Amino acid sequence: MQLFADRPDAGRQLAEALAGYAGDANAIVLALPRGGVPVGYEVARRLRLPLDVYIVRKLGVPGHEELAMGALANEGTCVVDEELIGSLGIDDEALQEVIDREMSEVRRREREYLKTRSQPKVAGKTVIVVDDGLATGATMRAAATALRARKPAAIVAAVPVAARRTCAALAGIVDRVVCVHTPEPFHAVGLYYRNFAQTSDDDVRRLLAESDGTRTGRRASA
Repeated sequence: MQLFADRPDAGRQLAEALAGYAGDANAIVLALPRGGVPVGYEVARRLRLPLDVYIVRKLGVPGHEELAMGALANEGTCVVDEELIGSLGIDDEALQEVIDREMSEVRRREREYLKTRSQPKVAGKTVIVVDDGLATGATMRAAATALRARKPAAIVAAVPVAARRTCAALAGIVDRVVCVHTPEPFHAVGLYYRNFAQTSDDDVRRLLAESDGTRTGRRASA
């Protein structure tokens, strides 16, 4: 069941579900790179909101990296699925090896995306955290947990497609979950897209630059 042509199409559909935030001077869109950035770009563009990135990495099970056993945010916040780790017999050394590897990638992405950007100011704001979909929700949980420490007014988890039980679990962590489709049974996120090609670092930088340019143009013409 393909619900979206590609990530921009998913972003446009998600923007409709978030229409109540359009033009809100106290709201910001934070996209989770890389796949969440094309989605977040469309959301921010259509709602006339600022766009930035928030870097989170999934902690994949060794040998089965597509299965998340946790996630890591760029401030160092780490969320792990203790039950899954225990059931698979993953020891502390193996877990730490994955954490160290993914933290290296977090730092690389910081250098790639944030070299001329400061950390977005989220205190007192409604933060709309966007990704291209949620299976386990580990990355979104890590993002929300880390962001909560920076005292936003509210955290909204916003995705085009997700597992229904993942949305229910997130409801206890964020202030609001907005999801366009919750198919049952839920399969891999990419199966709901006709085109789910990987988003590159160049794509992320380009979309951030375009979003910055659009916002500057709006301010100049205001």
